Amino acid sequence: MTPSRREFLKSAGVAGAAAAGAAASGVPAGGAGTGRPAAAPSVPAAAQPPTRPAVRTVRTDVLDIGYEESGDPAGFPIILLHGFPYDVRSWDGVVPVLADAGYRVLAPYLRGYGPTRFRDPSAPRMAEQAAIARDVVDFADALGIEQAALAGFDWGNRAACITSILHPERVRAQVAIGGYSVQDTVRPSAPSPSAVTEARLWYQWYFNTERGRAGLEANRHAICRHLQETWSPTGEYTDEIYGRTAPSFDNPDFVDVVIHSYRHRHGYAAGEERFLAVERRLAERPPIGVPAIVLRGADSGFGPPSPDPSGDRARFTGLVARRIVAGAGHDLAPQRPESVSSALLELLRA
Repeated sequence: MTPSRREFLKSAGVAGAAAAGAAASGVPAGGAGTGRPAAAPSVPAAAQPPTRPAVRTVRTDVLDIGYEESGDPAGFPIILLHGFPYDVRSWDGVVPVLADAGYRVLAPYLRGYGPTRFRDPSAPRMAEQAAIARDVVDFADALGIEQAALAGFDWGNRAACITSILHPERVRAQVAIGGYSVQDTVRPSAPSPSAVTEARLWYQWYFNTERGRAGLEANRHAICRHLQETWSPTGEYTDEIYGRTAPSFDNPDFVDVVIHSYRHRHGYAAGEERFLAVERRLAERPPIGVPAIVLRGADSGFGPPSPDPSGDRARFTGLVARRIVAGAGHDLAPQRPESVSSALLELLRA
């Protein structure tokens, strides 16, 4: 039998640190009041299409963005945005349903991942939230897409949220896995009074040191596997499953992009001048008005989501539904892909 991630991590000598991220609010399936997580669909974490689409590349002003495309080229476009430390393989169980329904499904690799490359060899490898969101708009522009539906988690969800705020006319609908994730980078948050919360963010403090940079450079695969496991503690991932994503972390810009992202959000690294005004606007945490469904994993290593709907209702003024998905952790898309595809279809067929 292929070893589990725990077996790998034990052999790699990675410490059993706590999972990352502060818990965000959530509600049961179908809205507030049921008091129960949504039933878990019977889709395995390893679900993937029978054949993997070829990787394509599109050029923007800053990047050559690698992406995979499935479905009808003339269909309405859906853009799926992965997070850290994941890649487009997170959507393997989501894509076939959407493609079979006649949509054009696009899964780009974020900056610093897989085949995506910076065009200027001398450009600083920055990855603040405004830049990741701008990449989404640039990607759509390069493909001639005027409007799309978005779904994302972790970094990808943050990029989708910001795109919906800054360019609502470009977003027909959004599935926000994890809820509202826009950061205030102008006034970085004070330390949490909760030791548990601070411990869950260990990797962010680690990456804000030169030891953390060196550690990620030398041990990127052990660290990435550890984070995936602790963020979705009820999942079981084999070497074979991890191996589908692992090559993306060998991108030559991966370490610099990750380090900058986590240093900038806490005020320990400067951002790009072109995004100063954008970051000031985002610091006000503006609401999202596009039609949206919020999905949260009931088994997230961030801690259990709250059943209180008030937070998401305030942040998503176009909220259609809010669901807590049983059997899913932080990487909800690969664990419960049916919940993501069904939410997108619900929004687009409304």
